[in-house]
Amino acid sequence: MSKANFLILVIFFTINILKLEIPLGKSKKLKSFNLLKYLKSYKICKSYCIFSKNGNYLMNIGNQTINPSKIICIGTNYMDHIEETGLDVPKEPVLFPKTLNCLISNNDPIIYPRFLYNQRKYNRVDYEVELAFIIKDRCKYVPKEDVYNHILGYTVFNDITARKMQAKDIVSKLPWFRSKSFDTFGPIGPRIVDTDEIKDPHNLNINLKLNGEIKQSSNTKHLLFKIPELLEYISTILTLEPGDIIATGTPSGIGSMQPGDLIEATIEKIGTLVNNVVMEGE
Repeated sequence: MSKANFLILVIFFTINILKLEIPLGKSKKLKSFNLLKYLKSYKICKSYCIFSKNGNYLMNIGNQTINPSKIICIGTNYMDHIEETGLDVPKEPVLFPKTLNCLISNNDPIIYPRFLYNQRKYNRVDYEVELAFIIKDRCKYVPKEDVYNHILGYTVFNDITARKMQAKDIVSKLPWFRSKSFDTFGPIGPRIVDTDEIKDPHNLNINLKLNGEIKQSSNTKHLLFKIPELLEYISTILTLEPGDIIATGTPSGIGSMQPGDLIEATIEKIGTLVNNVVMEGE
């Protein structure tokens, strides 16, 4: 029996015996993590991001599982990045969302969409290393002095961006949404470090390597809006839920990546998030 036919039988058995529904796409309604790991080993499931039976979106980051309802990102939050992009210095945090389909784990592949690769007007996809924090509990109107009581921990986030598409949308005064929300455009990991281990998140070295060469290098002390300001501001606009992800922005050095590249995003005291770039369909 071929490997493909064997896998079909495994999936059929799971559906009919365990009564689980498996929808199309990378996110699977699977109850068994052992089966998920098996399928992942044959590149059927590309990440540990799954739907539970009640429809919740579950994401494994290291040895922890979170249930995010949203990803909120901060734009233009390092002065050196503002200078390299030519954008205005914001007077308040610049917020934009990424969709949950972006999320992938450490060592999962970043899929370069053929839709972008085959069109000259869109064929640039960039890396952006960022410090992210995870919300611990449901919260609203959080004052600055109480912010850290609502943070589960910190991790590394790579805000993958279709740069030419984003530039066209900025010129047209359109949202950044589509350029940020392709499948796999939100690698996260390799672990969540709790607030007891990182006392000061605003003094961490942050860098990104492309094929072993350092492309981004900075320190979180250069954040324009610090975490207390960000959480206070965001929580005045919307209610945050346990597992929600807030990415704090990227420093200078953004640049393009191509299929076959290796991306290593590192933040001091957290670790290195490693992802290969692959062409869609290969």
